[in-house]
Amino acid sequence: MIKRTKASISKCIIHKVGNKFNQSKNVFSEQCVDFDEATYHLMLSYLLKPFGSLVESYRFNHHADVNLNEINVYTGQILNDDSQFIETSKHIVTHLFEQSNSAQIKTGDVAICKFEDIQYQDYFTDAIGIFKIETKSDFFQTHLEGNSYDIYVQKGISSKKIDKGVLILNTTDEEGNIILSVDHNNNDAHYWTKSFLNIKFPDDFNQNTKNYLELCSDFSSEVLQPEFGKHKQGNFLAKTVDFFKENEVINVAKFKDHIFEEDTVLELFEDYKKAYEKEHQIILRNQFDVSEVVLKKQKKKLKTEIKLDTNIQIKLDVDAPDASAEYLERGYDEAKKMSYYKVYFNEEN
Repeated sequence: MIKRTKASISKCIIHKVGNKFNQSKNVFSEQCVDFDEATYHLMLSYLLKPFGSLVESYRFNHHADVNLNEINVYTGQILNDDSQFIETSKHIVTHLFEQSNSAQIKTGDVAICKFEDIQYQDYFTDAIGIFKIETKSDFFQTHLEGNSYDIYVQKGISSKKIDKGVLILNTTDEEGNIILSVDHNNNDAHYWTKSFLNIKFPDDFNQNTKNYLELCSDFSSEVLQPEFGKHKQGNFLAKTVDFFKENEVINVAKFKDHIFEEDTVLELFEDYKKAYEKEHQIILRNQFDVSEVVLKKQKKKLKTEIKLDTNIQIKLDVDAPDASAEYLERGYDEAKKMSYYKVYFNEEN
């Protein structure tokens, strides 16, 4: 999460990246952009706005040595000495080009910028931004011809949101440079984060909170709901959220003691957790601090509606963990040969 109140662009260059799969070539600029005042302010906002609300960050990764990560090397060179900014920016685009191993990878404009005075937490820092603009929009343009106005269509870059972007901050923790990334085209997410940037999530409280809540969410939908029904699933999610809200530090042993009343369900959870860690190539910590920001964000993603084939829906409140257990009953009507839910309440709102 950054603030851009005092941020500025000290250098910016735009190249075009091709796709080696379909033999389209790169086109390089030889000079940095010389902004007029209006374009500069619009561009600064356009490039940095997507990072203002990001909570999750990344760190550079490499199978042998993180100092061999190409983007780590190139951005480090610019941050240390930007005298070779233009040539180094070309290397970055060439590296991006080399990752285009599919016809589905789009060509586009690539803006590479050096920023100053970006606020991260309580201090200001420089940063390198790499932005790929893949989508151009149609817009109308008018012009005066003789005594009448005519109208025609042009293609241009929408100033609403960037397609792909990354900020490499000139600040580090014990795992390396802090990196923020956005990608609004999830069809080729592996190409951007893994192949081009080669970044990974850090082992911090934001990521640990996210990992464990996503584990619980997936377990509820893939195991609890098919085996025991939506009622049990909703109750599990509500109790999970409540436990995270009531504890600043999550001890997984205490979590399991509090959540699982039946040994059979606990065994299903343990088996699922092992497979989940292997599939997602992550380590779920046995104790970690809770990130309230991540908890709030993940809570919005939890689905607790019970949708019935009679066009009736029951929505369970994820913030009321005892409500579904106390006021909702599930049964079977022999006469109608149908399942039913019985709901207890005092007043209708």
